Amino acid sequence: MTWLDSVAHGDILTQSLALLLLALSIGCWVVIAWKWRLLRRVQADVTRSIAAFWQAPDFERAAQQVAHFDRDACVSPLLSVTLLPLGGTLAAAGDRAAQLTRVLRDALDDTVQRLQWGQLLLATAGSTSPFIGLLGTVWGIFNALTGMAEAAQITIDKVAGPVGEALVMTAAGLAVAIPAVLAYNIMGRQVGRIEAQLEGFAQDLRALLSGEA
Repeated sequence: MTWLDSVAHGDILTQSLALLLLALSIGCWVVIAWKWRLLRRVQADVTRSIAAFWQAPDFERAAQQVAHFDRDACVSPLLSVTLLPLGGTLAAAGDRAAQLTRVLRDALDDTVQRLQWGQLLLATAGSTSPFIGLLGTVWGIFNALTGMAEAAQITIDKVAGPVGEALVMTAAGLAVAIPAVLAYNIMGRQVGRIEAQLEGFAQDLRALLSGEA
C-alpha cells in the first residue's frame, strides 16, 4: 500500500490534514508564480517611470510619460495625490510641505500594501505546514501502533510500513514550508527595494512641489 492509498483509506483527520497541505501547496505556488512576474515587472517599471518623470519638461508632461510606463500604477498615484484639492479641510492645515507629506505617505502605504499581497499566505504556510505534517505523522504512528497491538503476530514489515507511511506526512509538510519560506524572504526583499525607490521618489517629489528643492 502506497502513502496515497493510506491517505485514501485513512480516517477523517488524516485525509483533512493531507488536503490542507495540498491546498496550502497549490496556493503558495500560485502566489509565487504570480508575484514573481509582478515584482519583476514593477521593479523595471518603477525605474523607467522615475527616470521618465525627471526627464520631462513639466509636471503635466511628466505625469503622461509616467502613465505610459507605470503598468501597475505604483508611481502614478504619488503624482495624482499631489493634485487633490485640500482647501477647507483639516488636510489643508499646515504648510504645503506638511500637506504633501500626508498625501504622499498615504499613497505610498497603499501601493506597498498591494505589493505585499500574498505574503501572508506564504508566511502562514511556511510556519504552520511543518506542524501540520508532524501532527499527521503522530496520528499515523498512533493508528499504526494501535493496529499492531490488535494484531496476532507482529513482524518488521508490519511495523516499518505503517510508520514509514506516517513519516511521509512530515516530509510533505516540509515540502510545502521550504518553498514558501524561501519565496517569502526573496519577495520580501524585492518589495523592500521597490518601497525604497518609491519612498526616495516621494521625498524628492515633496521637495520639488513644496519649493524646498
